[in-house]
Amino acid sequence: MDFDQAIAAHAAWKQKLAKYIKQRDGSLNAAELSLDNKCPLGQWIYGEGSKHASQPVYAKLKSEHARFHKAVGELVRRADAGQSIEGEITIGSKSEFMMASAAVVGAIVSLKNLATQGKADSAAAAAN
Repeated sequence: MDFDQAIAAHAAWKQKLAKYIKQRDGSLNAAELSLDNKCPLGQWIYGEGSKHASQPVYAKLKSEHARFHKAVGELVRRADAGQSIEGEITIGSKSEFMMASAAVVGAIVSLKNLATQGKADSAAAAAN
């Protein structure tokens, strides 16, 4: 998975949650959703993405991704209990879910920029 695919995987997850909230069918388990290493992005973070562990933004990505999953688990618990949470997943919302989601994407972009800069620096050094 590359950085753009990581962002796409995160976006797909948000769409899955939005769909679930509209038609609560019991297919999502709040306890499992609270785990940050089960989704494709989490598997990348703890697997292939760990090659970036020396970068401080990698630690931020891990913590924000865990924060995101805790927020997701809480939203599903509340939705399953019959609470209205649609406003918390809409663009522009200042909910924990949306803030954590934006932080995840921001950390992925920052990590991508660092990795891209590192490749450019290595290419320049090799050319000299």
